[in-house]
Amino acid sequence: MRPGILPAAPLLALLASCSSDESAEAPPPPPCESAQFEDAVFTHCIAVPGRNSVHMVLGPKGGAPYRTMSELAVNRSPDKPAVAFAVNGGMFDASGQPIGYYVEEGERLHTLNTNEGPGNFHMKPNGVFYGDAGEHWHVRTSTEFAASVEERPDFGTQSGPMLVIDGQLHPQIAEDGASRKLRNGVGIDRTGAAHFVISDEPVSFGKLARYFRDGLKCDNALFLDGSVSSLWDPEHGRVDGGPPLGPLIVVEKRAKAAPRKEAP
Repeated sequence: MRPGILPAAPLLALLASCSSDESAEAPPPPPCESAQFEDAVFTHCIAVPGRNSVHMVLGPKGGAPYRTMSELAVNRSPDKPAVAFAVNGGMFDASGQPIGYYVEEGERLHTLNTNEGPGNFHMKPNGVFYGDAGEHWHVRTSTEFAASVEERPDFGTQSGPMLVIDGQLHPQIAEDGASRKLRNGVGIDRTGAAHFVISDEPVSFGKLARYFRDGLKCDNALFLDGSVSSLWDPEHGRVDGGPPLGPLIVVEKRAKAAPRKEAP
């Protein structure tokens, strides 16, 4: 046998091994990971069209809202798809009911709120996170949403203020204001993926907004809430506690990833 030539049996085994390695799909990365932007630490979770589906959950059918992530986790039906992660959704009243537009599984439970008022929700423009369960997710100002949406989406939640609007920071948000709180939000990148961010330490509005725009390349991003910001990350065993919650955004794993559509 000439040097460098393998016997037939080992050669066939090696080729089979290489072929198997190339054809096997690598498992997707964990949906949530720690990230740093400037001098702050965040948890960044991503929902990918075709790999995940997005749903709003308020509480059990006909029951009071879940007020904690633990309630959601304990009452989650084993028949439903596995949860990739869940975060608090749009803003709510003292009983946990949404104060703005809210759609759950195609059923509208609250109309768009365009009232003037105090607080973050009314810092115009505010916005809506909405879309089909499995794809075509959007963040738009409430005005754009009202003008452009003809059919009711599968899910929708209104909050405020917008953090990033068409690549620009909200005009009333300072670059790095004095107010520091745990904050979270959601943004959509140019591929259609939804990025959910929760700060692991108190941060300013400006820093959160810049992370979405500069770090995650989201042209549009929406503030979800401040001190109540919470995450359920089953893969890492994280279930946040804290003040009572209202609407919840639940991102599920799809049993089999659907083919990914190219962005136009």
